[in-house]
Amino acid sequence: MKNLKNIVFFLCLLVTFSSNGQTAVSHLTCNSATNPLAIPVQKPVFSWQINSKDFNVSQKAYQLLVASSKEKLNHNEGDVWDSGKVISGVSQEVRYNGKVLKSETKYFWKVRVWSNEKTASKWSEIAYFRTEPSDLNPTWIGAITKADSHLPEGRNYHAVTFKKEKKQAIIDASDSLSRRSIQLRKSFAVSKKIKEAVVYVSGLGHYELTLNGKKVGNSVFAPLWTDYDKTVYYNTYEINANELLKGENVIGVLLGNGMYNMLAERYAKFFVSFGPPTLFLKMKVVYEDGSEQIIKTDKSWKYSKSPITFNSIFGGEDYNANLEQKGWNKTGFNDNDWKAVVVQEAPKGVLRAQQTTPIQIEEQFGVKAVTEPKAGVRVFNMGQNLSGFPTIKVKGKKGQTIRIWVGEGLNDDGTVGQGRSGKPYYFDYILKGEGVEEWQPRFSYYGYQYMQIEGVNYKETKDFSLPTIVDLKSNFIYNSAGTAGSFTSSNEIFNKSHELINNAIKSNFQSVLTDCPHREKLGWLEESHLNGPGLIYNYNLKNYIPSIMQNIADAQRENGMIPTIAPEYVVFGGDFTDSPEWGVAGVILPWMYYEYYGDDSLLKEYYPVMKRYVDYLTSKADKGIVSYGLGDWYDYGEHAAGYSKNSPIALSATSHYYFGIDLLAKAAKLLNKKEDAVIYKNLAISVKKSFNGKFFDTKTKQYGTGSQFSNAVPLFLNMVAPEDKQTVLDNLVNDIKARNYRLTTGDVGNRYLFQVLADNGLNEVMYKMHNHYDAPGYGFQIKFGLTTLTEQWDPRKGNSWNHFMMGQIEEWFYESLVGIVPDKTNPGFKHFFLQPEIVGDMTFVKGSYNSVFGEIASEWEKKEGKVSFKFTIPANTTATVKLPVKKNAVIKVNGKILSDSKTVLKVLTNEEKASFVLGSGMYVIECAL
Repeated sequence: MKNLKNIVFFLCLLVTFSSNGQTAVSHLTCNSATNPLAIPVQKPVFSWQINSKDFNVSQKAYQLLVASSKEKLNHNEGDVWDSGKVISGVSQEVRYNGKVLKSETKYFWKVRVWSNEKTASKWSEIAYFRTEPSDLNPTWIGAITKADSHLPEGRNYHAVTFKKEKKQAIIDASDSLSRRSIQLRKSFAVSKKIKEAVVYVSGLGHYELTLNGKKVGNSVFAPLWTDYDKTVYYNTYEINANELLKGENVIGVLLGNGMYNMLAERYAKFFVSFGPPTLFLKMKVVYEDGSEQIIKTDKSWKYSKSPITFNSIFGGEDYNANLEQKGWNKTGFNDNDWKAVVVQEAPKGVLRAQQTTPIQIEEQFGVKAVTEPKAGVRVFNMGQNLSGFPTIKVKGKKGQTIRIWVGEGLNDDGTVGQGRSGKPYYFDYILKGEGVEEWQPRFSYYGYQYMQIEGVNYKETKDFSLPTIVDLKSNFIYNSAGTAGSFTSSNEIFNKSHELINNAIKSNFQSVLTDCPHREKLGWLEESHLNGPGLIYNYNLKNYIPSIMQNIADAQRENGMIPTIAPEYVVFGGDFTDSPEWGVAGVILPWMYYEYYGDDSLLKEYYPVMKRYVDYLTSKADKGIVSYGLGDWYDYGEHAAGYSKNSPIALSATSHYYFGIDLLAKAAKLLNKKEDAVIYKNLAISVKKSFNGKFFDTKTKQYGTGSQFSNAVPLFLNMVAPEDKQTVLDNLVNDIKARNYRLTTGDVGNRYLFQVLADNGLNEVMYKMHNHYDAPGYGFQIKFGLTTLTEQWDPRKGNSWNHFMMGQIEEWFYESLVGIVPDKTNPGFKHFFLQPEIVGDMTFVKGSYNSVFGEIASEWEKKEGKVSFKFTIPANTTATVKLPVKKNAVIKVNGKILSDSKTVLKVLTNEEKASFVLGSGMYVIECAL
């Protein structure tokens, strides 16, 4: 009934919208977020989208109001800023230009626009933003000081790191409070009517915040991971006035270790600690009479050990329900036995408001199948490999223990295996014996599909000496940024590949883009740019990429080197710390962000980071050649995966050095840094000359070893002389054909290979390369029965079964098959191309991308010698359509011959294919093949 009501409402709304022909303004964002709660003072940047059913709608002017209250805006009074009517088509990144804003203050805003019509649109809905505090003056509290915790002193770059052989000595020397989860509480009184209440909180490594027993917010594993010696994030929450009680109220906080204090038994990839668990909190209550009340962390807080007796990001979590203290975070609780907190040494990092969306439980899966490989051992197949943790409902006797082993694969005997993913890892729950008990971990997650539980009944109690599992769920956690795109087609290999890749992306879409959700959980940087376009098409990364750049800036060494991982929790040394294909992410990402979002803020903010890294590589170059690194990591062949074997390391390193120089020169020109623009343009010319002199064979017209990577990367980067380009391309294709259309590239080379083929009209080669069920190929993984992309093309040869690093085909799905292509001269899809490719025996493709201007949609269907296209172009943008048919083909646009269609802005006659320019609107285009 509820769904029916929603459908009726939507249809009524649609009829109303269609009948009045109004242009509407929607999707208001400030600093790329919807109603952000802690933005820098004097730095608001406003964006909006325009909705209209009409064709060729573009903004001609806008008016933006910012007010101190909703009431003022309701009366169209912008007492903080009234922009007046501004003649401009800009609807993205409009900078605030009003009165000086106050810190820690909530403001409201709305906007209207003038489009092709002379009348203004209706005002948008009211949005708001809150400015961050000018000085939180934090006091950090906990159970034990760092000095008394006996955690090792000394710094290895930004974190304490130490070898495995020292592990036991560290554990033995540490008081349990240095690693123990604690719960903290503070009661306070409310006596007057409340206007608003805001909480600023950072609990390290992670926290769970409650107010009067109710969890505040939906996030898990907050705040996001950082190098805590450089940056510490805090979160901001608005509290509804009705959630505060008249009289006593209680703030409760549960603390866990996270990456802040990674000292633990069981499995651990590395050992790093910035200090024992610690908390900062400030709550500001504003009353209707204008008075304020501040509740802050100080010596008046109390703590107790929590029922979480063990918690480690890498090792698991244990919970003893018998240690629960009922009502500990509610009013009326007697905390006389609790201890006074100690004031702790503050983390060294700068306290920053977390702008990036939080990690949340986004999906949940039930049990798909149950097996009993051994007597008393049950294995639960949850149907989906993922990053997360279980929710368990169990009943039994007090003191009975449920141990849950999790893993992404099974041993030969059918039991859960952790050999590839890091062991031992498990969850322990000790029952309190009070009916059906429900529990889920708070501070640890793992990559798994299967759960193994021994010595239990399932569903029904057959053996009364054993506890009974009543229900079991698997929680899929990932960043709540939201999806941006969709893709489907007539090809099931491509559809399932898209699903595999995206399940792997989501599994690793955590505080950082991790390589895998179990064994390492580290932010290897090459994935961010080599998979960058695919990530952007699938997910809203507008507020996520800046956090990657903050981590990169924090990790950059004094000499300019950017390490392979950020945050750099462990220093691997050698090429595993310093490899150009990884470090150059610090240069590529700001430029990619600019191309896809039309936002140059990262180029401005991180230009010094970009420049220092390029200068660092220059210091490592010998006559323009950089000769170290991992190369085309995991390239495919008979050899064991790892360092590049098919292609020269120096060719890979130098090409990425050139890539960085070229983008830095472009950034310098864009930012009007004229001297730098000349210097780095000339450096790029010099390095290109050295590269060709070193690696190009003028006789064979091959680069390096003649491998697919060796020839693809200089073609992608336009390093090949024009007169040699076609021959080099032919050599590349001939190698692919000689291998029965199979690739030999790796983690680094895949993107360059795929895009060179796509950019040069060789999509049939791409199709043949991927439309099969053999290794190397996505089809083999589908045939293998997996639900996530794996680390190696043959899963049996690799470790992780949850890696997205080989997922670069997503860019081809969206830009070639769907045909949504950015125009690099008009960043942010202000203008773009719709140029879908019809390949192989495919009969249809359908996809969409929610750009900053609105949804772009493209689909095509081939039937009985004809092909039809459906395109959606958002208002305030234009698109050049390039159809895969001859330019003289008979084409109908919305039922009218192309030349007669009034909705077409321009027909392009100097193109080989049928090409024309469209403004906004929804189009149906038909033509013969």
